[in-house]
Amino acid sequence: MKAVVQERYGSPDVLEVRDVDAPVPGDGQVLVRVRAAGVNAYDWHLMRGDPYVARLALGVRAPRARIRGRDFAGEVTAVGPNVLGLRPGDEVFGEVDGTFAEYVCVPDAWVERKPASLTFEQAAALPLAGTTALRGLRDIGQLRAGQHVLVNGASGGVGTFAVQVAKALGAEVTGVCSTRNVELVRSLGADHVVDYTLEDFTRKDSTRGGQRYDLVLDLVANHGISDLRRVLTPTGTLVLGGGGRPGQFLGAPVLILKGLLLSPFVRQRLRPLIGPAPDKAVLTALRELADAGQLAPVIDRTYPLSEAPEAIRYLEVEHARGKVVVTV
Repeated sequence: MKAVVQERYGSPDVLEVRDVDAPVPGDGQVLVRVRAAGVNAYDWHLMRGDPYVARLALGVRAPRARIRGRDFAGEVTAVGPNVLGLRPGDEVFGEVDGTFAEYVCVPDAWVERKPASLTFEQAAALPLAGTTALRGLRDIGQLRAGQHVLVNGASGGVGTFAVQVAKALGAEVTGVCSTRNVELVRSLGADHVVDYTLEDFTRKDSTRGGQRYDLVLDLVANHGISDLRRVLTPTGTLVLGGGGRPGQFLGAPVLILKGLLLSPFVRQRLRPLIGPAPDKAVLTALRELADAGQLAPVIDRTYPLSEAPEAIRYLEVEHARGKVVVTV
């Protein structure tokens, strides 16, 4: 089968489309014919081994997971022993390493039936970013109906889902984005939109000056802890999702670490948005939101599998609107 393989850390130039052996499902696994795969910041971070400290876990000289890609949507072609509820022919989506390939093996607990209302391309955009948004707001942020939430980075892969999830949970939503994305974020259901090229939402003289939020979901890491705390209510919650830039030794984890160290000494809750592990129950919740018309992926561009390195390059360099998807 064709797959996008990486043998060393570096730019997208280190990625090659090669012929490799197709995987065989083991106990509790399903084999999926990949129809589309989402592209995430996770992919270029892993491609570059960035931040460098992460290489201690990922592999010192090269990633242990040689095939790139994390999100997928496709069709079950075979199931291993002890798989319940799925059979060949089922259309599914989920999350596992190695999805920039024609086939992938996935643990049964990390795959779920595809939302009937979405195409394969749309469904492939959903798992990692949708899970991050849902868990960041519902589980970590403990968002409740009627609360005010601000999403910093509302037009990105996670941000576009976060705006919609927050609305589905009954919140009043403010999204922060650039000028070209104001109408997009508003179309996703945001009650208020702040254009960061014109104003800083943390300043008192902004159009939302004096506004305090029950929850701030920070997906950009372009403000300090004190600035973000300033726009929280006295008992509000700040969820730090990172962001970061290529070439940093520690990157966004520094901001998260500062939040963790400060949290015991303040009334506000400062919580990290750690990359969540795949979870069938969360995938089910995303499927139900999508089929209820409350969650629609925003796709910026699609690329064929042969151009997956360019897809990662585009996501890394440009400010993508929503998600980038590789079709297989």
